Amino acid sequence: MRALLATSIGVTCAAALTLPLAAPAPAVPVPAPVAHAPAAPAAEPSGSTQSLPLRPLTDAAARATGEPADSPSSAAQGLRQRDAQRFSLVGVVWDDADAELHGTVQVRARASGTGRWSGWQDLETHNTDHAADSGSAERASGKVRGSTAPLWVGDSDGVEVRVRSQDAGPRSRAPLPEGLRVELVDPGDDPQQPPTTLTPTTVTPTTGAPTSVTPVTSPQPGALPDSAALGLAAAESSAVNADLAPLGATEIPALSKAESEEQAVVAAGAKPFVGPRPRIVTRKGWGADESIRERAFAYTTTVKAAFIHHSATGNNYTCSQAPSVLRSIYRYHVKSSGWRDFGYNFAVDKCGNIYEGRAGGVTKAVLGAHTLGFNSNSMGVAVLGTHSSKNPPAAAVTAIAKLTAWKLGLFGRNPLGKVTLVSGGSGKYKKGASVKLHVISGHRDGFATECPGIRLYKKLGTARTSSAQLQGR
Repeated sequence: MRALLATSIGVTCAAALTLPLAAPAPAVPVPAPVAHAPAAPAAEPSGSTQSLPLRPLTDAAARATGEPADSPSSAAQGLRQRDAQRFSLVGVVWDDADAELHGTVQVRARASGTGRWSGWQDLETHNTDHAADSGSAERASGKVRGSTAPLWVGDSDGVEVRVRSQDAGPRSRAPLPEGLRVELVDPGDDPQQPPTTLTPTTVTPTTGAPTSVTPVTSPQPGALPDSAALGLAAAESSAVNADLAPLGATEIPALSKAESEEQAVVAAGAKPFVGPRPRIVTRKGWGADESIRERAFAYTTTVKAAFIHHSATGNNYTCSQAPSVLRSIYRYHVKSSGWRDFGYNFAVDKCGNIYEGRAGGVTKAVLGAHTLGFNSNSMGVAVLGTHSSKNPPAAAVTAIAKLTAWKLGLFGRNPLGKVTLVSGGSGKYKKGASVKLHVISGHRDGFATECPGIRLYKKLGTARTSSAQLQGR
């Protein structure tokens, strides 16, 4: 069961960086960028998104991008090298969320101010399995689009894209989805973190099976100045964690096992095997713009399992850049893909830092959009990076163990155990099927996907054992 609970004020997101760039002289007409946020003279913490339609590749364009000159235009689309406003993350989206892109998507980016272009980089095309369940309010909103996984390219000011459909038979190719466009996301500057002067708000700790919370009565949008409404939205996002840290805190501090067990409230009769609470960077800590997400928080009844993912955004980021990567993914999920909020419940970077993901409270059963068919009664944890051919850092695997030992412990779950979940329809399991899964599973266990990458997937046994040990089992 899901209960959608209105608790926050939505505000129109402002702001983008606009750099005066000399226009190139392309061989074919290039459409002007469509910005999802108005231009401003300097970058704002909220960031910006440029949306550029892709066009059929002409013979000349095909040769320039390495495609055969006789490629049918319906099977090859792209964007020639062009200047762009500053961006750091790139993805491709299309109109129909249920349409799959059967083919390859490759991008090149030019490092800002250097004129140096990267080599061609692949985007993971099968991203529809990271999404809200069919029939859910989020999926039925009319806003959701099909999308590739986004790729972190670092500070860039130029882009080139090529999309090629795969063979569908002799002399034929699978048609590409309608409305293809590339999304260029600027995460904005890291936010300033002044000392909080807000009064902490008391929130009753979760019982382990939250089905509802008391909505906050808030003025309607427009009743407050934008800055005040944005501040209220941020305060409400923080208030759901106010039993763990002061209102406006940038992190939730770590606790010992004894302290964690004392504070934990688990299901009636469940033995309190709760791991020590790890340090968690809050949404405020990584600079989430609370005005762009949907106003409501959404919950399911419990947390039975944790699905482990990789973000597939690449490994070329530093740990100090992780908040920027998170802000970029968040904006891509909401503004480009049409989701209600950041898809994952938590994220982990290569240094083992743990981040709060989707808003609603880190101790609560927040409904995510991470594992199609199995979002109910589960949580999603994304390791920032791509781990199909690269091993995840030991610090990231340890962070998975710490997070699951604590969070699953709040709901009485054994990390070494198995649990039965009912599929909402995933492509791998039909809707209504009862599926027995590990309490700590990989995304591929619930959906036919490579996620979380075979190298990370092979580490889940280690994570389960360490998680159980931290719980004292």
